[in-house]
Amino acid sequence: METCNKHPRGLRHIWHTTQTALAGLRTAWQHEDAFRQEVLIAVVAIPAALLLPVTAISKALMIASILLVLIVELLNSALEAAVDHTSLERHPLAKRAKDVASAAVLLSIVNAVVVWGLVLLGHS
Repeated sequence: METCNKHPRGLRHIWHTTQTALAGLRTAWQHEDAFRQEVLIAVVAIPAALLLPVTAISKALMIASILLVLIVELLNSALEAAVDHTSLERHPLAKRAKDVASAAVLLSIVNAVVVWGLVLLGHS
């Protein structure tokens, strides 16, 4: 049976999607200051979490909270690019979309700070 899927199947599909994802990471690195800053924090924070004398669950939560910031930042950047592509005019709905996506980034950062704080303060 023929498929209307425009992407290759099987291992070629995995290769294609991996290349697409890596291109997205390169694009975010090149064009998004906040993403670069958050990656630099992750480069320090993730090894620190692995080296801290805390439980494996605590390490996992600490690392996941940092990765969540990166994920939400990528989604925020994608939304901003899509909105800007649609129109560079100032519009209340475009502002709302960008503000809400930015709020999601802020909440992910607050989450990371709370997780790290609870783990580090609870460990003492």
